[in-house]
Amino acid sequence: MRKPTITRILIAAIVTCSVVMMIMVAHPSQEAYARKDLYTSGIAQIAQVPAASEIIERMEQNTDFKTAYYEARMEITQRERVNTKTMRAWIEGNDRALVEFTSKRDLGTRILKINDDLWLFSPTAEEEVRLSGEMLNQGMMGSDFSYQDALESAQLMELYDGSVTGVETLDDRQCYVLELVAREDAKVSYYRRKIWVDRERYLGLREELYAPSGKLLKQSSVESIEKLGDRYYPMSVVMEDMTRKGSSTRFIIESIVFDQAIPADTFTRQRLTAR
Repeated sequence: MRKPTITRILIAAIVTCSVVMMIMVAHPSQEAYARKDLYTSGIAQIAQVPAASEIIERMEQNTDFKTAYYEARMEITQRERVNTKTMRAWIEGNDRALVEFTSKRDLGTRILKINDDLWLFSPTAEEEVRLSGEMLNQGMMGSDFSYQDALESAQLMELYDGSVTGVETLDDRQCYVLELVAREDAKVSYYRRKIWVDRERYLGLREELYAPSGKLLKQSSVESIEKLGDRYYPMSVVMEDMTRKGSSTRFIIESIVFDQAIPADTFTRQRLTAR
């Protein structure tokens, strides 16, 4: 199952099928407990609150695809200074993606994802670089999205316990509030995640990402949604790195096509380094 979250959707657009955000099925006992709390405390504003697993399944209908091709731009704001990067990308499932930057300053720069490996190529370098270690924590092309975000496993159900904790109104939309907490010994970038899911369109509208200490590390939100065929899809998403003052990244999809054949040689290191 794919992770239909704000981050997953955004990263899907940038590197691998993610912005705006997760897939998690809670243990039945935890989920039942959370739903009972919603009912008895009066938080629930509808007759029946679906299980977290049911909400995730409905979200997948919007964000799931076999392949995608898009053209987009990324507006990176740092202390009121905006740097715009344009790009196009080819994506196949969760495991393969190629992003090619088309803005003049970054022309020829590419990012390739194959399974758990991430490669970066710049025309000014002699060869491609495999990103690892601390490099993965850096902002992707200076943005508020890290390379580690791009490598995050799609199987979050193996890493987190999740539940529905409430129903809230966000931007005049009724939303289910999902909370995911990392399981013991799980290796994750964010210990806790909180997601607001539109109860009518079943699309993540907002996500908050927390450290074990409870510190808010990042937050993302969907600004624009379009109905493409029989699915709703986020076309503009903003990510804020709360550890960087005055920093935010707006990602805008200008065009996107789903489930069309992609040439077999697209996801290769030869294509990555082509000059």
